[in-house]
Amino acid sequence: MARCAQCGATILFGGVWENNQRFCNDNCREQSQLIDVAMQVSDEDIAENVWSVHGGPCPNCGGPGPVDVHTSYLVISIIVITSSRSRPQVSCRSCGIKAKLGGALLSGLFGWWSIPYGIILTPFYITRNLVSIFLPPDPTQPSAKLEQLVRLNIGKQIQEGALQQDE
Repeated sequence: MARCAQCGATILFGGVWENNQRFCNDNCREQSQLIDVAMQVSDEDIAENVWSVHGGPCPNCGGPGPVDVHTSYLVISIIVITSSRSRPQVSCRSCGIKAKLGGALLSGLFGWWSIPYGIILTPFYITRNLVSIFLPPDPTQPSAKLEQLVRLNIGKQIQEGALQQDE
């Protein structure tokens, strides 16, 4: 089975190819391009931006940091259809816990209603949310996920600046 060159997800069928790399979808392909653009920025500048986000206020509630990437997990099922996803968000720990509890609650209410995947995935996703509440990112330093999101944001800013200069 193939893995996405950007997010590492398993690709069962299809995917998007570019420059001998396989991506699970166009979004991951675009993120890879933005990271390539952000590679023009020095590691020191990236680190400065990462630490600025990490030590800044929470973008959700405005409360004090540390701010990092907190991922909640959700599964919803209807008869024979099951949809599951992870939802990363840049926030403080308190907002991250709220999102994870919400994901566990929604999965508990709407995840079971499909055979066989809903019944199999729902306990896994509820457990994943609860475990991630008790094993948060290290508050003393930014995570690799936060660095990646900051790189994506810088790449997007550079790309938008280049597009505006072309116009």
